[in-house]
Amino acid sequence: MSTVTRTALSLSPELLAEFDRLIVEQGYESRSEAVRDLIREKLSAREVELPQTPAVGVVAMLYNHDKLQLPNRLTQLQHRHTPTVVSTVHVHLDEHHCLEVVVLRGKSAQIQELGSRLVSERGVMHGKLFLTSLRGLRH
Repeated sequence: MSTVTRTALSLSPELLAEFDRLIVEQGYESRSEAVRDLIREKLSAREVELPQTPAVGVVAMLYNHDKLQLPNRLTQLQHRHTPTVVSTVHVHLDEHHCLEVVVLRGKSAQIQELGSRLVSERGVMHGKLFLTSLRGLRH
């Protein structure tokens, strides 16, 4: 069983009111859980700045599949990085547009490089990488 350490925070009434509204909007059960999430998020962001940090990432891309042989180029790029690419989900949005989500796992620098290459492929209309460390999975 893990122990918990209690701590106190000093906040202005205005900041606390804004924080409480955020907690309600996002469905947190307590201030403590919201603060823990903020701390974990900040620590993970700092960790993934280090190139060798074990991490996972999700790349989401929106594109027109009729343009520039883009689906083939994206697939070839993913095949060249097979150990890093864990899974891909392809969703047909309409007759021409697709959403592709690629799950990546590896060192932070590898994921960032591949994520950047995927979203910068000519023809990708919108793309974004979400990256997080594997903090908390280590024992």
